[in-house]
Amino acid sequence: MHLQEKTISSNTVYEGKIFTVNCDTAELENGQQAIRNVILHSGGVCVIPVTENNEIFIVKQFRYPFKEITTEIPAGKLEKDESHYECGKRELLEETGCTCTEYIYLGEIYPTPAYNTEVIHVYLAKGLAFEKQCLDADEFLDVGKIPLADAVKLVMDGKIKDGKTQIAVLKAARILGI
Repeated sequence: MHLQEKTISSNTVYEGKIFTVNCDTAELENGQQAIRNVILHSGGVCVIPVTENNEIFIVKQFRYPFKEITTEIPAGKLEKDESHYECGKRELLEETGCTCTEYIYLGEIYPTPAYNTEVIHVYLAKGLAFEKQCLDADEFLDVGKIPLADAVKLVMDGKIKDGKTQIAVLKAARILGI
Protein backbone atom coordinates (compact mmCIF):
# COMPACT_ATOMS: atom_id res chain seq x y z
CA MET A 1 0.00 0.00 0.00
CA HIS A 2 1.36 3.37 -1.02
CA LEU A 3 2.22 5.75 1.86
CA GLN A 4 1.18 3.20 4.48
CA GLU A 5 3.08 1.36 7.20
CA LYS A 6 1.88 -1.75 9.02
CA THR A 7 2.73 -2.33 12.69
CA ILE A 8 4.41 -5.73 13.06
CA SER A 9 5.13 -5.48 16.79
CA SER A 10 4.88 -2.96 19.60
CA ASN A 11 6.75 -2.91 22.89
CA THR A 12 6.13 -0.40 25.69
CA VAL A 13 9.52 0.83 26.92
CA TYR A 14 8.37 3.60 29.28
CA GLU A 15 5.16 4.55 31.09
CA GLY A 16 5.02 7.93 32.79
CA LYS A 17 2.50 10.36 34.22
CA ILE A 18 2.11 12.34 30.99
CA PHE A 19 3.00 9.89 28.22
CA THR A 20 4.00 6.34 27.28
CA VAL A 21 6.80 5.43 24.87
CA ASN A 22 6.51 2.46 22.53
CA CYS A 23 9.18 0.95 20.32
CA ASP A 24 7.40 -0.47 17.27
CA THR A 25 8.54 -2.45 14.28
CA ALA A 26 6.75 -1.36 11.12
CA GLU A 27 6.62 -2.86 7.67
CA LEU A 28 7.21 -0.23 4.98
CA GLU A 29 5.50 -0.17 1.59
CA ASN A 30 8.63 -1.70 -0.02
CA GLY A 31 8.47 -4.71 2.34
CA GLN A 32 11.41 -3.59 4.49
CA GLN A 33 11.06 -3.13 8.25
CA ALA A 34 11.85 -0.04 10.31
CA ILE A 35 11.87 0.83 14.01
CA ARG A 36 9.38 3.52 15.03
CA ASN A 37 9.64 5.11 18.49
CA VAL A 38 6.23 6.55 19.35
CA ILE A 39 5.16 8.77 22.24
CA LEU A 40 1.54 8.04 23.18
CA HIS A 41 -0.11 11.18 24.60
CA SER A 42 -3.72 11.81 25.65
CA GLY A 43 -3.84 15.15 23.83
CA GLY A 44 -4.59 18.64 24.94
CA VAL A 45 -6.35 21.91 24.35
CA CYS A 46 -5.26 25.51 23.95
CA VAL A 47 -7.51 28.55 24.24
CA ILE A 48 -6.89 32.05 22.93
CA PRO A 49 -8.97 34.41 25.10
CA VAL A 50 -9.78 37.62 23.21
CA THR A 51 -11.30 40.71 24.86
CA GLU A 52 -13.82 43.06 23.25
CA ASN A 53 -10.82 45.36 22.48
CA ASN A 54 -9.00 42.56 20.62
CA GLU A 55 -6.46 42.00 23.37
CA ILE A 56 -5.44 38.47 24.31
CA PHE A 57 -4.47 36.91 27.60
CA ILE A 58 -1.10 35.19 27.55
CA VAL A 59 0.76 33.21 30.16
CA LYS A 60 4.48 33.20 30.80
CA GLN A 61 5.97 30.11 32.36
CA PHE A 62 9.26 28.30 32.74
CA ARG A 63 9.60 25.34 30.36
CA TYR A 64 12.08 22.88 31.77
CA PRO A 65 13.23 21.18 28.53
CA PHE A 66 14.35 24.53 27.09
CA LYS A 67 15.39 26.13 30.39
CA GLU A 68 13.58 29.33 29.47
CA ILE A 69 10.41 31.30 30.07
CA THR A 70 7.95 31.00 27.21
CA THR A 71 4.99 33.09 26.14
CA GLU A 72 1.93 30.95 25.50
CA ILE A 73 -1.84 30.97 25.54
CA PRO A 74 -3.67 28.98 28.23
CA ALA A 75 -3.48 25.24 27.56
CA GLY A 76 -3.48 21.87 29.20
CA LYS A 77 -3.62 18.12 28.92
CA LEU A 78 -6.84 16.19 28.48
CA GLU A 79 -7.80 14.11 31.49
CA LYS A 80 -9.10 10.56 31.05
CA ASP A 81 -12.59 10.62 29.44
CA GLU A 82 -12.64 14.45 29.36
CA SER A 83 -13.96 16.20 26.24
CA HIS A 84 -11.66 18.78 24.65
CA TYR A 85 -14.48 21.32 24.99
CA GLU A 86 -14.61 20.88 28.79
CA CYS A 87 -10.81 20.67 29.08
CA GLY A 88 -10.40 24.03 27.34
CA LYS A 89 -12.92 25.74 29.59
CA ARG A 90 -11.27 24.18 32.66
CA GLU A 91 -7.78 25.29 31.61
CA LEU A 92 -8.96 28.80 30.73
CA LEU A 93 -10.43 29.20 34.22
CA GLU A 94 -7.51 27.54 36.02
CA GLU A 95 -4.78 29.56 34.33
CA THR A 96 -6.41 32.97 33.84
CA GLY A 97 -9.50 33.04 36.04
CA CYS A 98 -11.60 33.67 32.90
CA THR A 99 -14.87 32.20 31.80
CA CYS A 100 -16.45 32.98 28.43
CA THR A 101 -19.84 33.22 26.76
CA GLU A 102 -18.58 32.37 23.25
CA TYR A 103 -16.28 29.42 22.64
CA ILE A 104 -15.31 28.87 19.00
CA TYR A 105 -13.56 25.70 17.82
CA LEU A 106 -10.62 26.49 15.49
CA GLY A 107 -9.61 22.90 14.74
CA GLU A 108 -6.88 20.50 15.76
CA ILE A 109 -3.14 20.38 15.25
CA TYR A 110 -0.53 17.62 15.33
CA PRO A 111 2.44 19.35 17.03
CA THR A 112 5.00 16.60 16.35
CA PRO A 113 3.52 14.01 13.97
CA ALA A 114 6.77 12.14 13.27
CA TYR A 115 6.85 10.45 16.68
CA ASN A 116 4.03 11.72 18.93
CA THR A 117 0.28 10.93 18.96
CA GLU A 118 -0.62 14.21 20.69
CA VAL A 119 -3.51 16.16 19.16
CA ILE A 120 -4.10 19.71 20.39
CA HIS A 121 -7.58 21.20 19.98
CA VAL A 122 -7.62 24.97 19.47
CA TYR A 123 -10.36 27.29 20.73
CA LEU A 124 -11.08 31.02 20.60
CA ALA A 125 -12.82 32.39 23.71
CA LYS A 126 -14.84 35.62 23.64
CA GLY A 127 -17.26 37.31 26.04
CA LEU A 128 -14.81 37.00 28.90
CA ALA A 129 -15.77 37.31 32.56
CA PHE A 130 -13.44 36.98 35.51
CA GLU A 131 -13.50 34.68 38.48
CA LYS A 132 -10.58 33.34 40.53
CA GLN A 133 -7.46 31.81 39.03
CA CYS A 134 -6.90 28.31 40.46
CA LEU A 135 -3.56 26.92 39.33
CA ASP A 136 -2.52 23.30 39.88
CA ALA A 137 -0.14 22.78 42.82
CA ASP A 138 2.86 22.34 40.49
CA GLU A 139 1.92 25.18 38.12
CA PHE A 140 3.59 28.59 38.30
CA LEU A 141 2.83 31.23 35.68
CA ASP A 142 2.22 34.91 35.14
CA VAL A 143 -0.81 36.14 33.21
CA GLY A 144 -0.62 39.20 30.98
CA LYS A 145 -2.68 40.92 28.32
CA ILE A 146 -1.45 42.24 24.97
CA PRO A 147 -3.12 43.47 21.78
CA LEU A 148 -3.70 40.63 19.31
CA ALA A 149 -1.93 42.69 16.64
CA ASP A 150 1.17 42.83 18.88
CA ALA A 151 0.97 39.07 19.40
CA VAL A 152 0.96 38.58 15.62
CA LYS A 153 4.11 40.71 15.39
CA LEU A 154 5.76 38.68 18.17
CA VAL A 155 4.94 35.47 16.27
CA MET A 156 6.27 36.83 12.99
CA ASP A 157 9.43 38.15 14.69
CA GLY A 158 10.12 34.73 16.25
CA LYS A 159 9.59 35.99 19.81
CA ILE A 160 6.71 33.59 20.51
CA LYS A 161 8.22 30.16 19.91
CA ASP A 162 5.40 27.92 21.15
CA GLY A 163 3.76 26.29 18.12
CA LYS A 164 0.21 26.04 19.46
CA THR A 165 0.30 29.71 20.43
CA GLN A 166 1.62 30.73 17.02
CA ILE A 167 -1.17 28.86 15.25
CA ALA A 168 -3.92 30.15 17.55
CA VAL A 169 -2.70 33.76 17.32
CA LEU A 170 -2.54 33.69 13.52
CA LYS A 171 -5.92 31.93 13.16
CA ALA A 172 -7.61 34.32 15.61
CA ALA A 173 -6.13 37.35 13.86
CA ARG A 174 -7.34 36.06 10.49
CA ILE A 175 -10.85 35.31 11.81
CA LEU A 176 -11.09 38.71 13.53
CA GLY A 177 -9.67 40.60 10.54
CA ILE A 178 -6.53 41.81 12.29
